[in-house]
Amino acid sequence: MVVVMDVLYQPTKPLITSSSPSPSISDRNFNYYAHVSTKYHPLPSTSSSFRLHRITSQLAPNSSKTDAGYGCSWMQDNSTYKSIIANHERRHGPLHSMFPSSPAQVSSVEDLFEFICSGPLIEKLGFTPETIAESIDKWLTNGFHVCELFNLNELYLTIPQKARIYHYYIPVFLWCEQQISDHRSTFKDGDDIPPLVIGFSAPQGCGKTTLVFALDYLFSKTAGRKSATISIDDFYLTYDEQAKLREKNPGNALLEFRGNAGSHDLPLSVETLTAVSNLTKEGMKMKLPRYDKSAYNGRGDRADPSTWPEVEGPLSVVLFEGWMLGFKPLPAQVVKAVDPQLEIVNKNLEAYYDAWDKFIKSWIIIKIKDPSCVYQWRLQAEIGMREAGNPGMTDEEVMDFVSRYLPAYNAYLPTLYTEGPKGSDSNHTLIVEIDEQRNPILAG
Repeated sequence: MVVVMDVLYQPTKPLITSSSPSPSISDRNFNYYAHVSTKYHPLPSTSSSFRLHRITSQLAPNSSKTDAGYGCSWMQDNSTYKSIIANHERRHGPLHSMFPSSPAQVSSVEDLFEFICSGPLIEKLGFTPETIAESIDKWLTNGFHVCELFNLNELYLTIPQKARIYHYYIPVFLWCEQQISDHRSTFKDGDDIPPLVIGFSAPQGCGKTTLVFALDYLFSKTAGRKSATISIDDFYLTYDEQAKLREKNPGNALLEFRGNAGSHDLPLSVETLTAVSNLTKEGMKMKLPRYDKSAYNGRGDRADPSTWPEVEGPLSVVLFEGWMLGFKPLPAQVVKAVDPQLEIVNKNLEAYYDAWDKFIKSWIIIKIKDPSCVYQWRLQAEIGMREAGNPGMTDEEVMDFVSRYLPAYNAYLPTLYTEGPKGSDSNHTLIVEIDEQRNPILAG
């Protein structure tokens, strides 16, 4: 899956002039300045359980960071929050899906506070101006680390970059943190606590892989939690097994290549998810399967086990993402009306709950209005690859590729959005609706 973070990687021009931090800054704000003034770290090493190349290989280089402007951060003047609350008037107004691309000039923590409170997920997640003000240092620290991860200068963010970080990634991270706390509270002292498995169901190209990448980093950096990341892509059949699947279903374009239900190694899924859920103690280790999509001229094959990343317990959370997580079988006449070729896929889907979904205790559903966005997102990614001098599909190949997934989207997304995944609990399910620019929007 190709992921292009177009919003996070727009070049910016500094608009904030440099000045020295005020000597009256609070101690906790001073600690944040200590973070800001240090040299930025490179991306995490490949010891992370997540495959960095899935994110970094297609990203345009960002303008380099400079020390200029660090004294003029919006991290200033956060020694008191009462005046913020007293003078704050909650204003939602229309939330535009297209943000201006000019760099955002933020001169105080109050500016950031106002921006955070305008986010479309704030009320949905139970945040109030009071709780945001009381935890503003946490928002600042998380924001710094997201910028650190994506090699951004937090003083020169564009509005789209600010929105992606403070309206999307950090609110979702805080929701996940609460889910983990709730999960752990159900166990007694001394119990072996299994990691919480959070499922991320979202169409291809909508940014779920990058979201998971950011969350994985934040768990380590700010929460001190060990996490593991898994994709349904990791469980594709081997090249030889795919060939057998194709031979058993001649003429069915939906099963000609990997992707739809039936093209996954479900026993491997059960084995992996069971084992990773048992990583509850120090010293317990396992390797996570990985898939090489470039093998056999793009047909793909399971990567050599010697290259699989190793994860060590005790794990707090497992982030499990995929385009069809939570899809439920439908009556045969329904799927046949969408596409007759989908009937066998629908039959295959019956085994997926026991292999995948039953392990998931909390869900994040990324909702889109029109599955045709998948084509546009994939096309953008491939154009970017070609312009960067890398191999990429032609426009016609992109259309053919996406067409093999659209029947499943058209059949299963409506039920996923209205009913949720099988066995899911509304108290442990977060639905985030995004626009064509992959930014969250206010629920209708």
